[in-house]
Amino acid sequence: MTEPSIETTRTGFSVLRLLAAVPTAIWTLVLVLILWELAVWLLDLPPIMLPAPSAIAQEFVNYGHRLWPNTLFTAWEVFLGFICAILVGVPLATVIVYSPFLERATYPLIVSSQTVPMVAIAPLLLTWFGYGIAPKIVIVVLQAFFPIVINTVMGLKSVSDEMIHLARSMGATPWQLFWKFRLPAALPSLFAGLKMATAASVVGAIVAEFVGSSAGLGYVIVASGAAFNVTRQFAAIICITLLGIAFFAFLEWAERMALPWKKDHGAKGGH
Repeated sequence: MTEPSIETTRTGFSVLRLLAAVPTAIWTLVLVLILWELAVWLLDLPPIMLPAPSAIAQEFVNYGHRLWPNTLFTAWEVFLGFICAILVGVPLATVIVYSPFLERATYPLIVSSQTVPMVAIAPLLLTWFGYGIAPKIVIVVLQAFFPIVINTVMGLKSVSDEMIHLARSMGATPWQLFWKFRLPAALPSLFAGLKMATAASVVGAIVAEFVGSSAGLGYVIVASGAAFNVTRQFAAIICITLLGIAFFAFLEWAERMALPWKKDHGAKGGH
């Protein structure tokens, strides 16, 4: 009986290292998909109740030419609304930090505004702005600006009074205090708020499309539901999930670029 060659052994070790490098969450997802496929096959579930992962994958092949442009449409809504939420939320948080009167006047209203569900507001916005992209962007802004404002306010206030007094005693101007002290201290909280806002932005866009739209992934889900095409609904839901992951991953990358010291600190803490 011949012994395995050195090259074969090396190849085996390389494959094992490659498999070990795969994140645990990927293996969990693969296991869930396998169990899902087996459950549909063993229980003989109809597609209208629960389609198999293989059927959903086939739907991407058959309907991908329509899913892709609708995904881009929803992504454009999320992007525009997210940028507008930043342009509104960060300056508002800054003004709140520097104006105690404005904080008392607006902060409770900002918090209480989150008790109103977007599903209730969406029909009103469609009545006011029509069925174009404008009401979708407004809903995304309303969904996203709250975590941005709250986390930015917390971050800007995180600078100690002693640090502020020390900077003032050294002749720092108000602009220098903001740019050199408050803003760098607020960046971790700001990025935390931005990452929370990405999920809220995607949800807001889909809710807006549920209420009234002729394009987008929310529209695909509604239209597919009317046609009892559950497989296509699952395909659209997967696209929504991937869209949210893509936005979140981009912000993770942007945070690493803007806060390299945070990454170094995390690496040192792991040793």
